[in-house]
Amino acid sequence: MQFDDPGILNDVCTQRLGERAGRQFAAMARRGFRLIRPAEGAEGAEATGRCRLGGPALLEPESRWPEHDGVPLSLHAVLDTDALAPWLGAELPVRPGLLNFFYLDPDVPYEEYRTLDLYHSGVWRVVPADPARAVEVTAPRPARSYPAIPVHAAGVTMLPDCWDVEDGDLDYDRDEHWGAASLFLTEMADLDGNTAGSHCAFGWPDTSHTLPVSSRDADGRAAVHLLQLAEDAELGWGWGDAGTLYFTIPAEALAAGDFSRAVAQLLCG
Repeated sequence: MQFDDPGILNDVCTQRLGERAGRQFAAMARRGFRLIRPAEGAEGAEATGRCRLGGPALLEPESRWPEHDGVPLSLHAVLDTDALAPWLGAELPVRPGLLNFFYLDPDVPYEEYRTLDLYHSGVWRVVPADPARAVEVTAPRPARSYPAIPVHAAGVTMLPDCWDVEDGDLDYDRDEHWGAASLFLTEMADLDGNTAGSHCAFGWPDTSHTLPVSSRDADGRAAVHLLQLAEDAELGWGWGDAGTLYFTIPAEALAAGDFSRAVAQLLCG
C-alpha cells in the first residue's frame, strides 16, 4: 500500500482498523519509491541519479560478473542509494553506493534451461559498487541484455499488504477474523495489493500473490525490501503468469552492508 501523504495513511488506518490496531499498523510504515519512467511521472520528473532498469552493470574494475554453475546471471536493475538516501533516512542505515541486481535468466534453448536449478541461492546476486570507481560492464553471453531505461524514484510511504502482516503485529478481534490477513481483506481490500504490476524499491513489497515476501528474524523484525520488479513488455522480461521478482535482505545484514545475504523470490500466478 502506497501513500503520498503520511497523514492520510494514519487516518485510513485508524478509521478502518480502529484506534489501537490502526496505530499499530501505521507504525509499520516504511519509506520507499515507485520506480517510473520519467515520461510516466509528473511533468519535469527526471531520472534519479544512476537508477535504471536493464542496461550494462555498474561494477568496480576488480569485480567479476556473477554466475551460477558457469552460467552468467542477467543484470535487471541498478539502484543509486546515494540519490535515494535523503528520502530513506533511517531506512537506509548504510550507503552502499550502487546496487546491481542480478538474476539467472539465460538466453538458451528450453532443453538447456529446464536443467538449471532455479531454486539454488546462486541464481540471484546483489552486488554493491563504489560510484566513483564503477564502470559499465556488458553482460557476457548467454546472459540476457535488457535495454537501459533510466527511472525516476518517486518517494512514497508504504504499508505492508496483508500477506506480510503477522497475527502478532496487531491487536484485533480474533472472534471476528481468523487472522491478520482476514482483517485486511475485509477492511482494506481496495488498498491491499495496489502496487501490483509495478517496479518499486525499499518500503514494502506488493504481495498480492497470497504468499509472504518478507521473512522474519529471531526478534520478529521483517526483512528489508530492496527491489520489486514486475513483468515488463518494453524491457522484454517476464516470469510465468504475471510473475513478480522480489529482492529482500535481513535487517542486520543491511545494517552491516552484507549484501551477500540478500534473497530473491519469484512469485507468479
